[in-house]
Amino acid sequence: MSKSRKTICFPFVGNDIGGSHFSAVKLIEALDPKIYNPLVVLHVRDGPVAPYLEERGVPYEVLSVGAPPSLRSQGGATFSNMLSMARFVAGAFPAIMKFLKQHEVDILHTNDGQIHSVWSLPARLAGARHIWHHRGDPDAFGVNYLAPIVSNQIVAVSRFAKPGKPIRNVDRKFAVVHSPFDAPSKSADRAAARAALVEELGCGEDTLLLGYFGSIVPRKRPIAFVEAVAAFLKRHPEVPVMGLLFGMPVLSDPDYDKTVQQRIDELGIGNCVRLMGFRRPIEPYIHAIDIMPVTAVREPFGRTLIEAMYLGTPVVATNDGGNPEAIEDGINGILVPADEPEKFVEPIYKLHSQPDFLERIVKTAKERAYASYGVDVHVKKITGIYEKLLASRKDGIGRHEPLRGSSLEGRK
Repeated sequence: MSKSRKTICFPFVGNDIGGSHFSAVKLIEALDPKIYNPLVVLHVRDGPVAPYLEERGVPYEVLSVGAPPSLRSQGGATFSNMLSMARFVAGAFPAIMKFLKQHEVDILHTNDGQIHSVWSLPARLAGARHIWHHRGDPDAFGVNYLAPIVSNQIVAVSRFAKPGKPIRNVDRKFAVVHSPFDAPSKSADRAAARAALVEELGCGEDTLLLGYFGSIVPRKRPIAFVEAVAAFLKRHPEVPVMGLLFGMPVLSDPDYDKTVQQRIDELGIGNCVRLMGFRRPIEPYIHAIDIMPVTAVREPFGRTLIEAMYLGTPVVATNDGGNPEAIEDGINGILVPADEPEKFVEPIYKLHSQPDFLERIVKTAKERAYASYGVDVHVKKITGIYEKLLASRKDGIGRHEPLRGSSLEGRK
């Protein structure tokens, strides 16, 4: 007799937190409890994810197998990285298999590179369906070499994030599902949020506030943001401006904020650029700034970009990665060439100096955000994938199918 509710397992490492966690938790909270039993599991409790789950009231378990080694380095995945990961997987394999079988997991839904690598093979051997939810670079090793073989479904946050060079064709088991976003509270007060930030900064009310939001990592180009602020100051010295970087380095590059500060010092703009650190909730700060320059390259689908659209903060972003899938240039934002910080200057000035243009951009951006990126839209698409995966088992594919394409791969 089948279970009345299907168990969907969401494993996380637990020692770092970012957009993948926020998106996954929104999905977990929105799943129909009459149909699905979401099972959240952490490798480590001592980290930012556990308190975040507790704050949201999301129950979780801890599988004490330790944190997997990072696959990330400046040059991408290396042989040494992969060898370390292989050793970790071998050691954690028995505990993960036991956990999956004890909890009778129907679907494993993984959301980041380390967890994909550690849990995907045990899931398939335990008979669970596996969703590889890809939120990273299309050239990442795992999504091109492991996911096509061991995963039943690859979900990407944008068309850009689709595996670029998969070891086998993934078209029949690939889907784009944009990340979920909550609409801002109707009580949110932009003027109050801005006034609070101005007071914290100790700057004049007429200061143009520019905000960078995200991890302080090379790919997101925080130095390009700093250089864009410097270029704006040089070209428009009559406009008081403050560039604010909200975010922290990641574990794989923990001192990159020092590199950013060094560039600020070299440019002599320490009075106009500040590293603000990690803040949560971040929405009041996105609401408080005047313009969001998004300098990142190869960004699959930036969360803060969409949050800015919801909150009425205009965006100037690189014409790169998934950004053009969210922004139509001159309609709901502005696109500029990647890695050319000076190209941000005139779009920022245009938004600052032409209120009618800014109002039109903001209005269109809000309309499109509400129409395309709500939690309900995301949940409907993901649960549709769940149902297809579960139905494929009913169609005669047993819990211990061999590692080859499933009948689901032929379905849309």
